[in-house]
Amino acid sequence: MVLRTTNDQATLWESILPAEVWGLPGELERVDALLDDPAFVTPFAAHFDPVMGRPSIPIETYLRMMFLKFRYQLGFETLCREVTDSISWRRFCRIPLSAPVPHPTTLMKLTSRCGAATVEQLNEALWAKAAQHKVFKTNRVRADTTVVEADAEYPTDSGLLATAWAASPGKSAGCTRRVAPRARRCGTAAVRRGGGCGRSRRTCDAAAATLKTPSG
Repeated sequence: MVLRTTNDQATLWESILPAEVWGLPGELERVDALLDDPAFVTPFAAHFDPVMGRPSIPIETYLRMMFLKFRYQLGFETLCREVTDSISWRRFCRIPLSAPVPHPTTLMKLTSRCGAATVEQLNEALWAKAAQHKVFKTNRVRADTTVVEADAEYPTDSGLLATAWAASPGKSAGCTRRVAPRARRCGTAAVRRGGGCGRSRRTCDAAAATLKTPSG
């Protein structure tokens, strides 16, 4: 298949249309000017033979139809039907009034032929063009994340348990009597008095993990 980039020239039907029909809505006019950049055609060249085969549909038409498809969330069949019925959409897609709109299966095959790699190259070309016109700045990037609350306190959950018991007036005394013998061995008694731990954090955590939660 040979790559064809542009459509045929306007026919007699276009020449007799009033001037009001030639215009495009504001958004489509801006996108139409953007897609005239040859950088959006270059990624397709690798998927076509330079001399042999039947001509493809014009890439300028394919790009504009795919924009309408994703912009308005249309299926291939609905897209082709809407372009057929709309003069402004025909004008945007560079399809003469006397020419047929590409069949849905033709668009599907061309999409499968070019693949995701071509889409990535088109996106890169779009990013480069946006950066060139200073549409955005890349020194700040917004990330969409999901944060799940968890009952954890640095460094370990054992520290959260100790804090919870210390904050409970009715149980802290009993907790102190039961924990104190083991706590003195690992140095946590010094922590309760406001001082530092006498041993390493790993030793303290290992000792705290062996304690059983008091009942009542």
